[in-house]
Amino acid sequence: MMTLTSRQCRVLGVMLEKEITTPDQYPLSLNALTTGCNQKSNREPVMSLTEAEVQDIVDELMQMKLVSDQGAFSSRVVKYQHRFCNTEFGSLQLSKQQLAIICLLFLRGHQTPGELRTRSNRLADFANVAEVEQVLNQLKDLNGEKLVVKLEREPGKRDSRYAQLFSELTEQTAATGASGNDGISDGGNDALMRIDVLEQEVSDLKQELSRLHQLVQQLSC
Repeated sequence: MMTLTSRQCRVLGVMLEKEITTPDQYPLSLNALTTGCNQKSNREPVMSLTEAEVQDIVDELMQMKLVSDQGAFSSRVVKYQHRFCNTEFGSLQLSKQQLAIICLLFLRGHQTPGELRTRSNRLADFANVAEVEQVLNQLKDLNGEKLVVKLEREPGKRDSRYAQLFSELTEQTAATGASGNDGISDGGNDALMRIDVLEQEVSDLKQELSRLHQLVQQLSC
């Protein structure tokens, strides 16, 4: 299985996310990709990458055949797209639900099934937490590859978290049960989850207003 750095996971996670949530803006320019990597919401930890740093990461991923570029023949701006999964160039084929979970683990680190369900509403539909756990179990052994691991439950915590196994240090982390998000308290996690829900509601309202505006324009013609 491929081995990625945390920054490579962030870049690929942004591409996976934007391909689903904003398909009209995908593939991504370097500027859009950098903005996506440095978002202050829906990202843990928050990063402050420069365009030059993101370009270096993209170049690494291109050498690994995990990213390709669309040259400036039809556009003045070069844009990038992933070849991480669900392409003719690789063997990794993921369902929509499996892809959503890997994308979230790339973008936000270790998470519980409940957190994954709350945060996945723009990426895939899960009827309940049990369905998330079912998909996580699939990813524990997907065509002979172990893509995720269940971490040891931390003292005082009700649920165990899951980690993706593409990153260099994740397996060591999994063995110790350590957390990549220890600086965030339970209250902080709850607040972030509420922010996620509010952001989705705002996004839905903006889309509805846009549809209404288009309808008004059509009626006025």
